[in-house]
Amino acid sequence: MTIPPLDNDKLSVREKFSYSFGDLASCLFWQTFMLYLTFYYTDVFGISALAAGAMLGLSRSLDAFFDPIMGMLGDRTKTRWGKYRPYLLWICVPFAVAGVMTFTTPGTTITANLEGAFGGLMRSVLGLLATILPHGMATMAETLKHEVTGKLIWAILTYNALMILYTAINIPYTAMLGVLTPNPKERTALSSIKFLGAFSGGIIISFCLLPGVKRLSAGSTAEHGWQMAFVVIGVAVVVLFLTTFLNTRERVQPPPKQDTSVGRDLADLFTNVPWLVLLATTLTFILYVAARGSVTVHYFKYYVGTQTITLPSWLPKIGGTQQWQFEELVSWFNGTGQIASLIGVILLPFVANRLGKKLAFISIFVVAIASTAAFYVLKPDQIGLIIGINLLGSLTGGPLSALLWAMYADTADYAEWKRGRRATGLIFSASIFSQKQGWAIGAAVSLGLMSSVGFQANVAQTPESLHGLVSLMSVIPAGLGIVSIILVLLYPLSEVKVTQISAELKLRRAAEGNVPA
Repeated sequence: MTIPPLDNDKLSVREKFSYSFGDLASCLFWQTFMLYLTFYYTDVFGISALAAGAMLGLSRSLDAFFDPIMGMLGDRTKTRWGKYRPYLLWICVPFAVAGVMTFTTPGTTITANLEGAFGGLMRSVLGLLATILPHGMATMAETLKHEVTGKLIWAILTYNALMILYTAINIPYTAMLGVLTPNPKERTALSSIKFLGAFSGGIIISFCLLPGVKRLSAGSTAEHGWQMAFVVIGVAVVVLFLTTFLNTRERVQPPPKQDTSVGRDLADLFTNVPWLVLLATTLTFILYVAARGSVTVHYFKYYVGTQTITLPSWLPKIGGTQQWQFEELVSWFNGTGQIASLIGVILLPFVANRLGKKLAFISIFVVAIASTAAFYVLKPDQIGLIIGINLLGSLTGGPLSALLWAMYADTADYAEWKRGRRATGLIFSASIFSQKQGWAIGAAVSLGLMSSVGFQANVAQTPESLHGLVSLMSVIPAGLGIVSIILVLLYPLSEVKVTQISAELKLRRAAEGNVPA
């Protein structure tokens, strides 16, 4: 068999960067979910940590079951724009509006009307869920049942609407990674550039959100500042998604004679061994990230606190000896971490092309885990070490998501190669399902542990509560990261195998007249 070259399937720089704008848009929200949503609900919106944890955990768990449905819907969509691209056009505006509503705190009249109209129904629904769901989810439903207020009803309705729309736009967007090019090396490069957009969004949110909210709150309230911040973010999200839509093309199509059904797609998915390994790896990796991200702001507000920092006097605005409040500290912690992650993603193709995706994942994750565990011994006034070790952890931890997504695209090729059928949207949607489950469990466990050791918002914390925050920033996520490494050791697709699969698929598609556009 003559293996055709793979280097003629390259994407233009313009298309690669246009594709990355979609991840920039997504991460303006996702980074907020990771770092600031729990803080917003407990310290700004004004619900208890226990209720916030239960709501986020239950909502993300239930919403995650919509992911495979959305993936199969995308696989079956046929338009002149392709299967996945049109969802960027259709969903971007409703998604932005839902974001503004989620970060709006309703007045007392609205909350009273909501409780009067829906309080009884909400308690009944939660009571029913508590009887039919698995134990962990049932416990969250039972917790919420006893915490129902008009404000909590608003939070449940708006947050769930936002997450459903996030699913409806992000799953098709992510699935595009598997259909823009059939070249596995190009996909690794595309995944890296995609995550340049993701970490750029993270940098913007990390550096700008809390200071921006503070500025927009001047002369008003924190609630108003959060609402206005997401009006600005919503407009940016619409522009970015439309840019991605207008400047990309889908090239990889399913086999022309593909005989498929929902049952067959699901059967293919759950017999795809490389995908199953990645699914378990992703779940534990997201738990590693979520456990820490859910308490980062709380860690700085209550453990690190206000610090006196001396920097070189020539630095504009921050030079000299100054008092740094937690908002500034956490913004620089997260922002510099995102910059380090961005650098790591830029370097990723060089590392992955030399070591292979699997070995690269393991090697850099070991360093990230060690950096995370080190936070257990750091003291509040060791700001230089806190920032510095986080930079190392972010430099090595940031590229891990890009590696995982490139590996998922390879499992879509594997499924087509082995079964003669391709369901790219389902593969990526079911993978995002594991991400959401990880975030659901991570946020619920983190806030549940905080509540169990006596955490209360906006008061001085007990030693037990502070120790819990430190553990959630260090040894607890580090342990989850070790589990993730053990799982990825089972991943069976080597770089040689992936190249062979891609070459054979190219020959098969050429023989069937199904070549990239």
